[in-house]
Amino acid sequence: MDKINLPPPGPDDLPLSLLEMGCSGKFELVTHPQPDHTPFPPQSTLPHGLPPFSLDLKLEVEKRFLQDPAWMPIHDTTDAFQKFLKLTKRERQVDSLLHCSLSPLHSGLSVVRDPTTGMLLDFREVLLEHTGLSAKNSLSMQRQPGPPSESLRGSNTNYPFLPGGMEELTLEQIKKKSELEENIDFENDLLAVPPGLKSGMNFSNKEAKPTKGDMNLLSLLSTFDDVIEPVTEGKEKGSGSGEESKLHRTNSLEDLGIKDTQPSPAPAGASSPSKTDGGTQKSKEEKKERKWAVPVDITAPCEDFYKRIPNPAFKYPFELDVFQKQAILRLEAHDSVFVAAHTSAGKTVVAEYAIALSQKHMTRTIYTSPIKALSNQKFRDFKNTFGDVGLLTGDVQLNPEASCLIMTTEILRSMLYNGSEVIRDLEWVIFDEVHYINDAERGVVWEEVLIMLPEHVSIILLSATVPNAVEFSEWIGRIKKRPIYVISTVKRPVPLEHYLYTGNSTKTQKELFLLVDASGNFLTKGYYAAVEAKKERTSKHAQSFGTKKVSQSTTPNQDRAVWQTLLHFLSERQQTPVVAFTFSRTRCDDNARSLTSLDLTSSVEKNEIHSFFHKSLSRLRGGDRQLPQILVMRDLLKRGIAVHHSGILPILKEVIEMLFSKGLVKVLFATETFAMGVNMPARTVVFDSIRKHDGTGFRNLHPGEYIQMAGRAGRRGLDATGTVIILCKTGVHEMADLHTMMLGKPTLLQSQFRLTYTMILNLLRVEALRVTDMMRRSFSENHRDTQANERRISELKCELSSLPPLDTEGQLSDLFSYYHTLTELRITTEALQQAVMESVNGMKALSVGRVVVVNNTQHFNALAVLLQVSTDSVNRTFTALIICEKGNEETAGTVQNKLAFTHLHNTSLFIPEGPCSHTVQKLKPQDISAITVKTLKVIPERIIDNYNKRQQPRFRMDPPGQAISTATQELLRLAEANPDGIATLDPVNDLHLKGVDVVEGVMRQRVLQESLKDFHCTHSPTFTEQFARVQERMKLQEELDKLLFLISDQSLTLLPEYHQRIKVLEALNYIDGNGAVQLKGRVACQISSHELLLTELLFENTLSPLAPEESAALLSCLVFTQNTQIEPHIPNTIQEAIDRVLCVAQRIGDLQRDCGLAQTAEDFVSQFKFGLTEVVYCWARGMPFAEIAQLTDVQEGTVVRCIQRLDEVLKEVRQAARIVGDSVLGSKMERASLAIRRDIVFTASLYTH
Repeated sequence: MDKINLPPPGPDDLPLSLLEMGCSGKFELVTHPQPDHTPFPPQSTLPHGLPPFSLDLKLEVEKRFLQDPAWMPIHDTTDAFQKFLKLTKRERQVDSLLHCSLSPLHSGLSVVRDPTTGMLLDFREVLLEHTGLSAKNSLSMQRQPGPPSESLRGSNTNYPFLPGGMEELTLEQIKKKSELEENIDFENDLLAVPPGLKSGMNFSNKEAKPTKGDMNLLSLLSTFDDVIEPVTEGKEKGSGSGEESKLHRTNSLEDLGIKDTQPSPAPAGASSPSKTDGGTQKSKEEKKERKWAVPVDITAPCEDFYKRIPNPAFKYPFELDVFQKQAILRLEAHDSVFVAAHTSAGKTVVAEYAIALSQKHMTRTIYTSPIKALSNQKFRDFKNTFGDVGLLTGDVQLNPEASCLIMTTEILRSMLYNGSEVIRDLEWVIFDEVHYINDAERGVVWEEVLIMLPEHVSIILLSATVPNAVEFSEWIGRIKKRPIYVISTVKRPVPLEHYLYTGNSTKTQKELFLLVDASGNFLTKGYYAAVEAKKERTSKHAQSFGTKKVSQSTTPNQDRAVWQTLLHFLSERQQTPVVAFTFSRTRCDDNARSLTSLDLTSSVEKNEIHSFFHKSLSRLRGGDRQLPQILVMRDLLKRGIAVHHSGILPILKEVIEMLFSKGLVKVLFATETFAMGVNMPARTVVFDSIRKHDGTGFRNLHPGEYIQMAGRAGRRGLDATGTVIILCKTGVHEMADLHTMMLGKPTLLQSQFRLTYTMILNLLRVEALRVTDMMRRSFSENHRDTQANERRISELKCELSSLPPLDTEGQLSDLFSYYHTLTELRITTEALQQAVMESVNGMKALSVGRVVVVNNTQHFNALAVLLQVSTDSVNRTFTALIICEKGNEETAGTVQNKLAFTHLHNTSLFIPEGPCSHTVQKLKPQDISAITVKTLKVIPERIIDNYNKRQQPRFRMDPPGQAISTATQELLRLAEANPDGIATLDPVNDLHLKGVDVVEGVMRQRVLQESLKDFHCTHSPTFTEQFARVQERMKLQEELDKLLFLISDQSLTLLPEYHQRIKVLEALNYIDGNGAVQLKGRVACQISSHELLLTELLFENTLSPLAPEESAALLSCLVFTQNTQIEPHIPNTIQEAIDRVLCVAQRIGDLQRDCGLAQTAEDFVSQFKFGLTEVVYCWARGMPFAEIAQLTDVQEGTVVRCIQRLDEVLKEVRQAARIVGDSVLGSKMERASLAIRRDIVFTASLYTH
């Protein structure tokens, strides 16, 4: 420590001070410089921490002021009440006593007129139906309309309209249903205290006054004879003879959709048994033979078309094809049609006529399409044709009052679930591109819409040719209870010619080989010519390996050479425009950019392209018009080249489509999506490859995919044939693959129905509709022929009722128990037998020479020796020599083996009564009932050859050979030595099968075999006869039980998954134990995708602390599905929110797994991608699009599409927040939506302006 130099002045001038240390009473001496002689102020430090306090005082304060503040004066019921009570002078309003809410009228006045003159004669009071019905309590079309604000989209609190085909329950059905439910006991079941209350009504002290006389319903209604007609005497007597009525726990008639109507009186001849039975039988036969799908013959000309429709709703400037005329005839009859026609055949004519017909009828038509781009195109086309057309998509709503509305299928589904008032006026729903139902992600939406459409709506289905159009139509007709007319085209209006192209230079540019001609003939000559042309340019090393191994990789220079050669060749032959399908977005861009030296447009066309391009993009901001993608595409378009895929900006794709339709785009590199519904035919279609990646691996194109894309070739009215070319860059593909792809059957329409939480919640909130009804009506359950099963059930019930009664008295009292025991023994024995046949030791035991016991339709407990065992492990058979009666080699044992159970309780071996004979047969595994411990030395080849020889007519009388005679005598000797049964191999002890199921099965088999000895019924003299009757009865009963199971909900394929999802919803409190939808469930109904995660985020308040732009960035994980290579830079607040999202997703995934769902928690969490979080965050904060495009490797078109979908999610969250009551979050979502709805991302479609 350094020495302190003290100044020479006196003690008062020393630089020393005292520092007080807090409140502890301690001081510290400190030094400091003292330049002047001013007194130093007193110094002290603040106390460390809070001053000491009493813990009891803290608890007392909490208890008095926080936990039990009732002692405070404000809660005093005497002084406080007088102190804070404010009395307001009351104004007398006597009129309020006369006011009451009016109930709906249940009757009205009907005018009675003279049928001849029309003169008014009288008024009659009639009862009104459907009074008091609304969208909140009824599915009926007769319910009152909702408020105007809900007329278009409906409300999530509305009931949907009753789906077509769901028959209204009759009173008899309600009665049958009520008999199965619990009756109300008016003495014990009625509650006097309401649930949740401590006290209620007490009726114990009240005594009923005695009545003066008997009172019935007729005496009460006697004064209302002018309203209700008295019951006739006959009816009164008939009603009095019925059973005592009971009140059951059922829904009201209106809740069940029942019309309370009086039955019409029976006709005079109805009492005739012969007529009634005949009519019933006839109606049953008609119902049995009825087919809902009605194929229409289009081969015969429709000559009387204009006579049958003299004043058509829409006139075409050209002559219609036969299939178009047939479809229009069905539309005029208000029938539903399925038009499966080739590409460019003219299916749109059918849709146009339906729209015109609805305008003529002053009704409405809805046109649905699978993709938004197709909806925009159809809006422009129909707008030019009809004028009164509206458009409803996720972000656009144009002219919603129009008679024709164009929308996506998802919006129509929402309208159906929410009970939109548009459905009332709806006459037609047109489903375009129905084959899109095969889409794994969105195909379920099509099925939901088809099921939910009401009865009065007719359906028009437009599709490419599909092989199972009749089957699909049969399903729709069955669930809608109306015929569907199937109209299919036989051939394309413009036939196609398919070629292989092997050229890659100027010298080889004409190497185009015809593979399939316009008549559909596959030409092998063209295939081999292509192979030879390819071989000429390959090295000797490649020739030695042939062409079966086709390399799928080429260099960019090779690709450029092939495309330049081909396009020069097609341009010289006037084969443009060309659509080049390439199954990679990157490859599309690379192929187009590599054609720098190719120019396919004239100066006039260049000027027209420039003008249209500049005019179309003039609505964009200056910076957006300078995006790299737009500049590149502008240069390509000037030379007649374009690119079309999901990575291209939407407005740019529309410019390309319009220029292509004008013939200004000569070569279009496109992905598969261009073939989906877009009416853009070309002269030539080129396939860059026939292999694509389907998400799991590379494969060849399916026939349906190839036909859909190849169908773009050939312009009707312009081209005689369409040209389809497959590039052979490195080699020629297998002939079989090409033949299957070009001439194979298109892909079948297959159900993609699956359960979603939104579907389940939407149906649970409507008690009259069940999720199981939706599952039962799905296309996946089309194999369930419920009507045929119900007819068979009726037949079985009649057969069971007609069987004679069984004698179960005395010794036969345990006959049914004996049958059930025997049945269990049979099932156990068959399971053990199957286990033995599938085991290695069992197959070793079943070798040549093994003696077995055979039981089938020809043999009963007959010994046999194995001669041969097949090597087919799937359909294994055993060739065996079996002993039988002489002369009955083919039918031995048939009489004795009528009962399938006999060998289980009767183990005595078959011994011929006369001379012993033999037969050689192939046995199935189930024919061998036991494997004995005995083996015989046999020569199987000699036995089989000798037996086959003696089956020939000329050798039939020859005696059997020595080998057969020896084996037959040995088997007979074993049977005679063991008449009561022969020792068999034990599966556990002898075959050493140690599986738990086998061990338990053997133990159970022994117990059952021992228990059979204790039954008395086997000692009855009539046992055989009565047991046969029991077996016959139980066989019918088992078939009946099986059919009852098939028509019940328990047989539904998706029922286990439904119960699993119900468990998830109950665990998360979306529904209660009774299936009633709770608040969280109502919120989830507003959300179309990822409803569980989004609802949990709302209720866990994850979004509230975030700013609007942060919320938008966070929710982008719900719409972005790709993986990115660039790691985004995310602010800390958003990163913390992302961690919470992943935590919630993990919890939901674990819960789903615990409830039995197949999806793992890792798969559930991994579907949420945060690669666009930074992009959306910067976009919402106002960053230009050109700058945010540099933040990610995702293409511009994908970014735009994700932000557009994000806007729909924000609107759903805003609506959900309003249901919860969080207005702050709702306004925040609205600000977030406004922040992202700007500039190029939400530029209006060119088709709508």
